[in-house]
Amino acid sequence: QVQLIESGGGLVQAGGSLRLSCVASGRKFGSYAMGWFRQAPGKEREFVGTSTYNGDNTYYADSVKGRFTISRDNAKNTVYLQMNSLKPEDTAVYYCAARYGSMFSLYTDQYDYWGQGTQVTVSS
Repeated sequence: QVQLIESGGGLVQAGGSLRLSCVASGRKFGSYAMGWFRQAPGKEREFVGTSTYNGDNTYYADSVKGRFTISRDNAKNTVYLQMNSLKPEDTAVYYCAARYGSMFSLYTDQYDYWGQGTQVTVSS
């Protein structure tokens, strides 16, 4: 069993930055690929980015590529989402998710565990 707790959300002006953290409890964090997803009001949850179990490979949605960066510290059981050049359309609840195994995924149904989410609001 893995529990995920996100933090770092908040209100920021357009063009600003935030760093989200996701701390995992449980065993073998390094055995899990990690993903970040977001959900805006009235919309489906969408893929943001993902990392392999060791952080060597990452993949991002086109909408955030070049602005968001995923990193992870397996010694601290933590994955991060650095968000720069934020836009009002980035406003959403952001979720981290864990998928057992080395390979990442873009799809919500392929993740085993989810955090409770953290709100990010970008004002114009």
